[in-house]
Amino acid sequence: MTAIKSKDGFTHTISMLVANKPGVLVRIAMAFSRRGFNIDSLVVSPSANEKFSRMTITAQGDPETLEQIIRQANKLVDVIHAWEHNDQEAIHSELALFKVRKKGNSKSVINGLIKAFQARIIDDSEDSFIIEQVGETKELDKLEDILKKYGVVEMVRTGKVVMVKGHQPT
Repeated sequence: MTAIKSKDGFTHTISMLVANKPGVLVRIAMAFSRRGFNIDSLVVSPSANEKFSRMTITAQGDPETLEQIIRQANKLVDVIHAWEHNDQEAIHSELALFKVRKKGNSKSVINGLIKAFQARIIDDSEDSFIIEQVGETKELDKLEDILKKYGVVEMVRTGKVVMVKGHQPT
């Protein structure tokens, strides 16, 4: 397994194909909790087959404990498969919405800044505007830091989704 080194430890991205049934999410979350792993982000979505759901979990911690969690998850009845993905073998993406307070000419300044991040303004209200950005987590983090200087009122992020490159299934 290849994890990304973060300031707090190792950041891991795990994908799981699971049966689309009640209680599966709780059992998987418990596998992480029992080993002292906190889930940083969790995305659950439909798969191409309606009988299954795709889960993408981002967590920080040591690789050895994570291997144990993945082995334990793979033994759960409703987990079809679970594994960790690195940046070389898979595409990682995330969506963020930032609501920023309007002050003076802040909109024109921010509009120039966000183009470098391939972000766009999707709502322009009287006292604020909403910026949408799609990309890798580190790019969203950079834009978030910049926008905080201009007054982020609210922020929503989806969490990371991942898909393996090539013909191999995720």
